[in-house]
Amino acid sequence: MNEMHTGGCHCGNLRYQFDAPLSDIAHCHCSICRRTSGGIVVTWISVPLDAFKWLAGSPAAYDSGPTCVRYFCNNCGAQVALFSRNSPQTMDVTIGTLDHPELAPAARHIWTDNRLPWLHLDEHLPGEPGERL
Repeated sequence: MNEMHTGGCHCGNLRYQFDAPLSDIAHCHCSICRRTSGGIVVTWISVPLDAFKWLAGSPAAYDSGPTCVRYFCNNCGAQVALFSRNSPQTMDVTIGTLDHPELAPAARHIWTDNRLPWLHLDEHLPGEPGERL
């Protein structure tokens, strides 16, 4: 593919890279993302699992549900990635941890049934009440 992107956590203990285009980017409105991040929305990119690799550090892992494992820094707490058994060929990466998040605008909203009613963000983008895989 030859489209290398890098990122990492706030303190720098975790670093990653993936060789994949900046596509399949979505704002997630689910309550689990809100609770695990402390934010009102988390923006994710799904990349092929075989294109993703950790460069530095070993992430801590948290099973946030029966199908999801979330990876975060055990030093600064930054949520960096998510693996879903419902989509075992991909790794989801938080856009906010990319070295250049400005290059990765969202294309859609997911889990809009959980959207906070007062949040107005990129309303021109299509939305899904759940998430299509």
